[in-house]
Amino acid sequence: MTGRLSKIIKISITLCWLILLLLIVNRDFFVSSLTETEQQVLSRAAHEHYYGIFLKDKRIGYVLEDFRPLDKGSTPGFKVVQRAEMQLKVLNKTQPIKMELKANLDSSLHLQTFQFSFSSPFYTMNATGKVTGSKVSFTLDTGQTIINDTITLLAPPLLPLNQRGYLLTQLAEPGDKLKIPFFDPLSLTARQSIITYHGREKLLLGDRVNNLHHFTESHSGMKMSFWLNDQGKIIKEKSPAGFVFLAEPKFKAVDIESSGDELLSAVAVKYKGTLLDSTARTGRFQITMPDNLETDLHGGRQQFSDGIVTMELEQFPPLALDSAGQCSADDYLQPSRYVQADHPDITALAQEIIGTETEYVSMIKLLSTWVYENIEKRPVLGLPDALTTLRNRRGDCNEHAALFAALARGVGIPTAIATGVTMYKNAFYYHAWNEICLNDQWLTLDSTTNQIPADLYHIRFKRGDMEEQMTVGALLGNLQITILSDG
Repeated sequence: MTGRLSKIIKISITLCWLILLLLIVNRDFFVSSLTETEQQVLSRAAHEHYYGIFLKDKRIGYVLEDFRPLDKGSTPGFKVVQRAEMQLKVLNKTQPIKMELKANLDSSLHLQTFQFSFSSPFYTMNATGKVTGSKVSFTLDTGQTIINDTITLLAPPLLPLNQRGYLLTQLAEPGDKLKIPFFDPLSLTARQSIITYHGREKLLLGDRVNNLHHFTESHSGMKMSFWLNDQGKIIKEKSPAGFVFLAEPKFKAVDIESSGDELLSAVAVKYKGTLLDSTARTGRFQITMPDNLETDLHGGRQQFSDGIVTMELEQFPPLALDSAGQCSADDYLQPSRYVQADHPDITALAQEIIGTETEYVSMIKLLSTWVYENIEKRPVLGLPDALTTLRNRRGDCNEHAALFAALARGVGIPTAIATGVTMYKNAFYYHAWNEICLNDQWLTLDSTTNQIPADLYHIRFKRGDMEEQMTVGALLGNLQITILSDG
């Protein structure tokens, strides 16, 4: 492997974990309903609550939540401010992250309007939205493009503040469960959570033993734990990959100690077994993962059965190629929120790249090579959309995959975004690449590393755009891979 390719892989493949981590670290904001008594408890709570954010016992950031009534003379209701700051160490460089949510609620605590901002090196976003019934309409501004969309939830959204006394009234016995719809302003997606009560648990926090109520929250296969005191306040919350939130006084929470340990080491998936031979065209991997995770492990070049993925390296170009295939093609020709395949800048560039070429294999190679050579390999912590990537000309694997998908769809080639893991040195890391439909079969390519087809270590767990990619977060801390010697 050349030094240049090794550097590209180090920067772009491993850093594809980061946007996923941020979506997990970001607290879940919106839930279904509260009783009148619970509203009164919230109204009497102190205005400000602080939480320290820890990674491997080092304080790397904090969360502030401020809840208070709207100003006198306004329509009865409440205003909420939530802020988070973090310092993350990535490739031994500190990456500052800032997030802020401002929201107005009605007197029943239903969300009315919100403003959300996010900033990191090389990326900013601002989202504003309003709620009508159970529909959230929003505008996302990345500084390079503006996206408008509407999401329908199962119920009008509410804010789950750090006071969650409603869980203590609705989940009384260990094993009791509650299904809650919510909206996440960072990913701008709607999901459902399942809250499960596990009873009392004694936790040693500092030098004091706390007898707390233990809950888990599951959504999209991901699971987080949190602990409430008898007043319903969150005292501790633990996310995948080892992030921990602890209720603290302000002077402690805002005193960020450092950026913590190297972030990527916390999410790498060590493998067992022996590496495949460099000439191998098949490979077999034993996968251990959460039982309830919905995946796309089976299909295309992957066959999944009894916990084993069998991979077969594709023939590229495929035999008897004469036209684009129909592998459920309609869904993968359409533009989407983050894959703006119908934008004039995207379609014009795609036509410029392919020129007069009409043969599909040549078109794909031209598009992939252009993305590989023209997008600077940089860690971009944010929502990856094709148009912003095109205008910024930088990104990691998520940005590469989104831009290639938009360009290919723009010239009529059905293209999906595949998310899963791939190998770098001695571990597997989260990664995103593309699958294209040719001659009625899915074929892989990775424009981040310029591989057509992608090597056998690209194990796909999901196929789709951002909404589907979120479920891969359930793998954090819950994935084991064994390379089988008889592959």
